[in-house]
Amino acid sequence: MSQPLDKNATHKAKMQQQQATVAERVKAAQEKRGTLIVITGNGKGKSTSGFGTIVRALGYDYKTAVVQYVKGTWPCGERDLLQQLGVPFHVMGTGFTWDTQDREKDIAAAQEAWAASKVFLADPDIHVLLLDELTYMLSFEYLDIDEVLGALANRPVEQTVVITGRDAHPRLIELADTVSEVQPIKHAFDAGIKARKGVDW
Repeated sequence: MSQPLDKNATHKAKMQQQQATVAERVKAAQEKRGTLIVITGNGKGKSTSGFGTIVRALGYDYKTAVVQYVKGTWPCGERDLLQQLGVPFHVMGTGFTWDTQDREKDIAAAQEAWAASKVFLADPDIHVLLLDELTYMLSFEYLDIDEVLGALANRPVEQTVVITGRDAHPRLIELADTVSEVQPIKHAFDAGIKARKGVDW
């Protein structure tokens, strides 16, 4: 009959220890500034996470902005909603490189999107900026890595930037404050299931 009480006492002691550890870590985190967050990897959910951060910031009435690299002119549920809420967007608009098959055109579009990004990166009123799929622009060498890292490093101190996309450049990872890697375990598309409106796009 005493076993449930013993388990409860053990659980309580474990949780008290965990609570003390968390409290120490919270107390030690005293620096207040925006962060650079990179969400990379081959799994699904990187852009979804980035947009979730934008929505969270909007919930606190913070000003946000989004630049979408790679994305084409097809519908985007997140963009349609967020633009209604006044979030400024710049969309590269060329689509996937295997569709355009025109490196010069892609580079020109990337440079235009980067010019828009630099405006947002210089604006101290932007609390959270999403640079969706920027990583590809660096791995394809459409943008200069030194220029990009310099602009990120010199942005307003309170501004948080979220960067998504596969194959994040090692120097971008080094500069970032938080890096998460999304890895695929299963994907419906691999089983022949079509992408679904409102879920996948």
